[in-house]
Amino acid sequence: MSLRSRLDPFTLLLLATVALASLLPVQGRAAVVMDVVTNGAIAALFFLHGARLSRAAIVAGALHWRLHLTILACTFALFPLIGLLGRPLSGWLLTPELYVGVLFLCALPSTVQSSIAFTSMAGGNVPAAVCSASLSSLLGVALTPLLMALLVGSAEGAMAHPLTAVGKIMLLLLLPFVAGHLLRPVVGGWVERRRAVLRWTDQGTILLVVYTAFSASVIEGLWQETPVWTLIAVAAVCAVLLGIAMPLIAWIARRLGFDRADEIAIVFCGSKKSLATGLPMAKLMFASGGLGAIVLPIMIYHQIQLIVCAVVARRYARGAAQAATG
Repeated sequence: MSLRSRLDPFTLLLLATVALASLLPVQGRAAVVMDVVTNGAIAALFFLHGARLSRAAIVAGALHWRLHLTILACTFALFPLIGLLGRPLSGWLLTPELYVGVLFLCALPSTVQSSIAFTSMAGGNVPAAVCSASLSSLLGVALTPLLMALLVGSAEGAMAHPLTAVGKIMLLLLLPFVAGHLLRPVVGGWVERRRAVLRWTDQGTILLVVYTAFSASVIEGLWQETPVWTLIAVAAVCAVLLGIAMPLIAWIARRLGFDRADEIAIVFCGSKKSLATGLPMAKLMFASGGLGAIVLPIMIYHQIQLIVCAVVARRYARGAAQAATG
């Protein structure tokens, strides 16, 4: 994943996929087949994620419990609280479905790859970032649907049957993840040798989810109900959300007495949200008609967090260099 302050190639692919779904949405029998293929790709994706996570990372992660609890609290408590403060925006600046998407964004786990990359770039505690990001991603499979059930329940555009959604999450995400981890002694070496190739598996699955989600939403009249000014509003809300969360998380880390390296890990792991986990989960959790609007906030937040975190990481790195020479 590129850390440059511009649109990375994958973001361009996302935009191209949205355009394709808008012009040529899949429907009818082809849509049913595509839905089965997408579900299979999601299960395979989380099987591979489980196979990548080493037992040593799980054991090491338990040793720095204060840091991990702080990151989990920021990810699964602080963000949802901030999202709830934006409830007056629903029906005014944002459509109900887009506001549900903002709440869904707030309930998602942290990223793994880019959280670690930014922590390393900034000179932070990389082993702690590896453990925390992995733990957040694993717990998010269960916590995100439960949080959404509490935040929105069966409201318009939300989960029609929260318990059913949790069951689907367990079946297509958690079960393959656990199976992959248990089979790590058998397939772990093969997975490690093909990390570069498997990155395309991750991204290909996301593109499949985006295409099927937006196809269904376009057929339901997504673009007629979501004008350009609303997209601008979503981008502004995502920027404000990140602008509030990152300084607040840094302040919390300092108040709790963490050193600079730990603070960096907390800031990046605690403020980032996973597109790779979020889109497959949304596919399983929400009614297809509103899915395109619901996943828009996380797609937009994804690019904003790359740009902002790259700038913040460079600033941390410069501060460390100046402290070393001073």
